Amino acid sequence: MPLNVWVRRVQEEPGHNDGTRVLVDRIWPRGVKKADAALDDWNKDVAPSTELRKWYGHDPEKFEEFARKYRSELDSDEGRAALEKLKDSVRGKRLTLLSATKDIDHSQAAVLARILEES
Repeated sequence: MPLNVWVRRVQEEPGHNDGTRVLVDRIWPRGVKKADAALDDWNKDVAPSTELRKWYGHDPEKFEEFARKYRSELDSDEGRAALEKLKDSVRGKRLTLLSATKDIDHSQAAVLARILEES
């Protein structure tokens, strides 16, 4: 059964129909209180490596290359395990992937959503 995956900014108010809310950033977002985030999980292991995140710098012109490199990271043993943990936690439910990035369409959350919807 394919997942129903949404992508939102963690700074947005939680929606009543968000389903399982998972932060997919490696570092905690500035200015966000943990209680206000209304998270079900914070899956740091599925986030891009610090090296890849810094290289990308949220530059939309690098997004396609970032997505390719990120998919490659997720194809490692650790990446596959983190993806499976994410999938197992929400099987048959709506999943909202959260990130602090300003451009959510060019984020690791957007890449993850595509991967999850493909599987």
